[in-house]
Amino acid sequence: MSPSTKHTAALLGGVLLAVLTGCGTSADKANVQAVGSEAAALPAKSDRATPPAPPGLPGMPPVLDAKDVYAADRGKLSPVVKDFPSRVYVPNTNSDTVTVIDPATYKVIRTIKVGRQPQHVVPSWDLKTLWVNNDIGDSLTAIDPATGKAGPTVPVSDPYNLYFTPDGKYAVVMASMDRELVFRDAHTMKTARTVPVDCAGVNHADFSTDGRYFIVSCEFSGELLKVDTARMKVVAQQKLPLKGAMPQDVKLSPDGGTFYIADMIADGIWVLDGKKFTTPKLLHTGKGTHGLYVSRDSKEMYISNRGEGTISVFDFAQRKPAKKWRLPGGGSPDMGGVSADGKVLWLSGRYDAEVYAIDTATGKQLARIPVGSGPHGLAVYPQPGRYSLGHTGVFR
Repeated sequence: MSPSTKHTAALLGGVLLAVLTGCGTSADKANVQAVGSEAAALPAKSDRATPPAPPGLPGMPPVLDAKDVYAADRGKLSPVVKDFPSRVYVPNTNSDTVTVIDPATYKVIRTIKVGRQPQHVVPSWDLKTLWVNNDIGDSLTAIDPATGKAGPTVPVSDPYNLYFTPDGKYAVVMASMDRELVFRDAHTMKTARTVPVDCAGVNHADFSTDGRYFIVSCEFSGELLKVDTARMKVVAQQKLPLKGAMPQDVKLSPDGGTFYIADMIADGIWVLDGKKFTTPKLLHTGKGTHGLYVSRDSKEMYISNRGEGTISVFDFAQRKPAKKWRLPGGGSPDMGGVSADGKVLWLSGRYDAEVYAIDTATGKQLARIPVGSGPHGLAVYPQPGRYSLGHTGVFR
């Protein structure tokens, strides 16, 4: 072949290569490049398994420790709340006010006028707002925890209690008298779905470890509900095996295997397998069992016995009450929470217009503070945790 012929063949070959390359799509090019890169980077056979998809509710922050759902509740405060002043917010149901206490001095520093019959003060999912549940007032009053001052009031029907789905999408209003669970936008509080319930007095709840379902107590009919979070649907219901049962607070065990439900008529806690939703067993704790609060180290749970002025201390490892603290002179310990450092348990005195501060190391009463009439679901804030599931402060 002559030099000129070779030159011509080379040119034709280049043109043909360009044409063939140009006929492929950009996706084809990407695939060729990807395959080439992978072949060069990986060995012929890889024993690395593809990691499974997270088992939790889509959009839910992953659990930090599979053996302890409360692992995020210890240590430093979230950057969202670290500069908030430490306060105790007490809703007074009969006074239509919220009393604000400085826990460092045990002094009342402010009284906020809110709507009719405030029941609970609830931290929002994103930790930025405290919502006062004005039950008969059919509204939620926002409190800015950075300033401790009241903000706007939002119309919401029958908000006895308030929870948030673990993915942060919805607030779940426990509309007790309306007999409804109302899923609302977690920020605007606009209704997304209303779920009628066939029980009386929905009031408290807690979510499974994976966030895919939650257990709800029905106070006035003595029943429990199991609700599918994503489907926003009641999937199971049962009557508690005790005539006149009045279930109250609900709390998940640290290992996620058990739900505990306080019952003020049964004078104890029901032990429920949430996954199987079989008939729960009863453990006696004290008269008028009402509120449940997990210690900062996840080893114990404080149980308020409103009818006898005591607090039972439940040992998770032993799965039974280990000791009992008595308030000097009695009282009516109801709802509350643990301080950020875990050293003080704060509880409202429902029938005594007072609040109790209790040393969690010794059970000694540190203070008894006069507040408005009918103090109920007080919130200690801020708290450690990445997000709030609602009530007086259930954090994950």
